[in-house]
Amino acid sequence: MPRFSVIVPAHQVQAYLPACLESVLTQSYADLELIVVDDCSPDACGEIAGEYAARDRRVRTLRLPRRAGAGGARAAGAAEATGDYLLFLDGDDTLTGHALRALADRLKETGDPDVLVHAVAHAHWDGRVERDAAGMVLTERGPAPFRLEDRPGLLRVPPVAWNKVCRREFTEREGLTFPAGSFADVSWSYRLLLAAESIATLDRVCVHHRRHRPGAAPRTPARDPFDVFESYDRIFAFVERRPDLARWRPVLFRRMADHFAALSALPGRTAYGTPPEQTAAPGTRTRTRARARARAEFLRLARAHYRRHRTPGAPVPPAVRLRHALVRFGMHRTYGALRLGRATGARLAKAALKAVRAGRSALLRLHYRIQLRLPLRADRAVFAAHRDRGHGCNPGALEQAFRTHAPHVRTAWIAAPEHHHTIPPGPRRVTPGTAAYWTALARSRYVVSNDHLDLVKRPGQVFVQTQHGTPLKHMGLDLQERPAAARGTDFAAFLRGVDQWDYVLSANRHSTLTWERVCPGRYTTLEYGYPRNDVLQTATAQDVARLRACLGVPDGSVAVLYAPTYRDYRRTQQPHLDLERVVRRLGPRFVVLARAHPAQGGPLARTSGRVIDVSDHPGVAELCLASDALVTDYSSIMFDYANLDRPIVLLTDDLDAYEAARGTYFDIRSCPPGAVARSEDELIDIFATGHWQGSRSAQLRSRFRERFCPWDDGRAAERVVRRVVLGEREPVPVVPLDERRPVPSAASAFARPPLATVPPLATVPPPAAAPAAAERV
Repeated sequence: MPRFSVIVPAHQVQAYLPACLESVLTQSYADLELIVVDDCSPDACGEIAGEYAARDRRVRTLRLPRRAGAGGARAAGAAEATGDYLLFLDGDDTLTGHALRALADRLKETGDPDVLVHAVAHAHWDGRVERDAAGMVLTERGPAPFRLEDRPGLLRVPPVAWNKVCRREFTEREGLTFPAGSFADVSWSYRLLLAAESIATLDRVCVHHRRHRPGAAPRTPARDPFDVFESYDRIFAFVERRPDLARWRPVLFRRMADHFAALSALPGRTAYGTPPEQTAAPGTRTRTRARARARAEFLRLARAHYRRHRTPGAPVPPAVRLRHALVRFGMHRTYGALRLGRATGARLAKAALKAVRAGRSALLRLHYRIQLRLPLRADRAVFAAHRDRGHGCNPGALEQAFRTHAPHVRTAWIAAPEHHHTIPPGPRRVTPGTAAYWTALARSRYVVSNDHLDLVKRPGQVFVQTQHGTPLKHMGLDLQERPAAARGTDFAAFLRGVDQWDYVLSANRHSTLTWERVCPGRYTTLEYGYPRNDVLQTATAQDVARLRACLGVPDGSVAVLYAPTYRDYRRTQQPHLDLERVVRRLGPRFVVLARAHPAQGGPLARTSGRVIDVSDHPGVAELCLASDALVTDYSSIMFDYANLDRPIVLLTDDLDAYEAARGTYFDIRSCPPGAVARSEDELIDIFATGHWQGSRSAQLRSRFRERFCPWDDGRAAERVVRRVVLGEREPVPVVPLDERRPVPSAASAFARPPLATVPPLATVPPPAAAPAAAERV
């Protein structure tokens, strides 16, 4: 008897079915059976399923004699299942990596509950993957398993089949099967949760549900909105037969009214074809009238069901009371008039807003031209970083140094309003696009940024380009031969921006030579170190303890900072690591701090258990200080982190693809800052066996620091200010590497031998082969 029976109905999804089946059969957890139900599909779904069944004995196929719909196909597959748990996928869905293992582990942890609800994400046709917002209620805090009354918010999770795993014996005992009709999932999902004696949740995305391009979805029969009435009749009949469920009637009634209101709000062309027992003529006007009659019929039936099942008791927010009233009284003409008025008002508001914006833009352009003719202010400096994301990086460290070493210069910081909270007391906050913004750019003597700014460079202005890291990947003009990375970059505009630079900061000789070649200009290179790394040399043990407490790192744990770089060759930036699996394999001593690249524009992972997402934390240097080791790939963070003299591990599982798309200036595996892993299992092995903090890793890190960290002694920002503002030609002497004493990591206080509690992986060599693993590092 397998642990999972994965049931996949297939109808006109031949282009997506192979990926769906592969995602199941390549799972790291192999105790499963896969039942593909050919729902009388006219395309090659049946042949594709047969080919997989011939190759893998875990695959079984079932062909229905006539079209039964998704609900009927799932019911037929469930009747043939023999596994402990049933898992349903659509033919164009996919399981995420290691999803079955995560589900199996959660089921074991919670004592085999009747139902396990997990998170899903929507995979859009354009490559975007968005986690379903309703999954926010799937937190795993609190006791588990539980009953529905302990977590009633689960009824807000979409009532679909592909976000739940259910125990087969439980569904057979309760007689829970999928009915016919377009809304079979609704009836099945609500009855499943109501009847379950034990429920658990998994706050992890296990399924990617495909969202097709409008007009390009597989040609299946359209969802009939009138089927929704029978679906809710079936739910309330189920409650009537179970007096112990009567307390759920108000909540179910609220969900029903919300559903009816949502369907009635859909555009007629999308929601309504023809009403029951009525056929539309081919003319456009006739079809429009038929849809209007269908909407009227739908609202009439919705009113009847509203009155039939009405059960007061569930609070209705004021924002949806009007929609409920329209359903309750069936006022389709009133609803149409409201929709028309709302659409007309929206168009007028849009036109008015456009006119206001055009006038404001013209006034700001005039204001900027006037400011450019006024004298420069020698005591003003304006700073910006990472496209107005907030205070930080090299400009942030320089802004603080300006106030310390050149207090006569008044500073201002450009940031979007949502990032103003990152700006410390002292600099003036400036919002991009405002009159103050253009005034600051036009009249400040000093302009400091790690990006390009849209300004007219004036005689006497000093532009300091700080850059934002030591270049490993190709930059500047080297991207001309890398279209995937350049993404339509206007190189002529880029060079016009370079012509505005007066000074460029560099942390080492490699950076100096690279910047001067790929960003050719008449600027002066200041090889003084990166100001953002000063704090890595000046922080104290108290600072580290405070930062770890703020981030929620438990005492006595090893905090690993995972900070991958951006992949130019990928449309979506999903993490290469299954972070939950990594911390599960390494044991309770380890915690992962997951940091997304700024270009990703979103979190790298959800904070859960011992994985803490820190993508929104404003200070990367603070994350480095709070961690005990770094895991990265080709990110410039490795050059900064090496200043702490703490372990660094590289994960280079896609180096060939990255080299082809972006390119690197040298093979990082030939001179790494520490151990190198070529797969997730090798990475786990490096931490489990202690090689991450071994003597070989320390030797590699020492060589790396000598090459790339000669100037970062904690006084880089001071050197820049003394040269640029105070005019001093001789830089402050550099503290030698062997005399620097960066603050040790918190884990060094409780360092111990390699973990003996971590079970070995199947791919890890036996103890006798350990020297080979050390050589690989």
